[in-house]
Amino acid sequence: MTGLSGGDLLVILRHAPHGSSWLKEGLDTALVAAAFGQRVSLLFMGDGVMALLPGQGSGPLGQKGTQPTLQMLEMYDIDSLWVEHQALLERGLNDMSLSVDATRIEKDAISRLLAEHTQILNF
Repeated sequence: MTGLSGGDLLVILRHAPHGSSWLKEGLDTALVAAAFGQRVSLLFMGDGVMALLPGQGSGPLGQKGTQPTLQMLEMYDIDSLWVEHQALLERGLNDMSLSVDATRIEKDAISRLLAEHTQILNF
């Protein structure tokens, strides 16, 4: 994935895998939109980058792990995955830490990514 590739829907994921249902709801929304033919991109920001770490299994209170959902993205033709570089650095992570292939994006390029999508949802 080189350059910024726009689409119909950009889903921004800002929450960690466990502790709330925001991340799962965002991923589910992306899958449903893709199933109905929308081109979907995902942007992982803030604590949302933690969802990209390997081994994200089930959480407390019966929360399902995000790893199986991330593995399904390609099947739904969701292949534009972006990860905020600064969020990785702040958490001591790098590209090699991630369980899926995501393109790093710098903060100053995020506004261009937003402008290239007709719909944006924050989770």
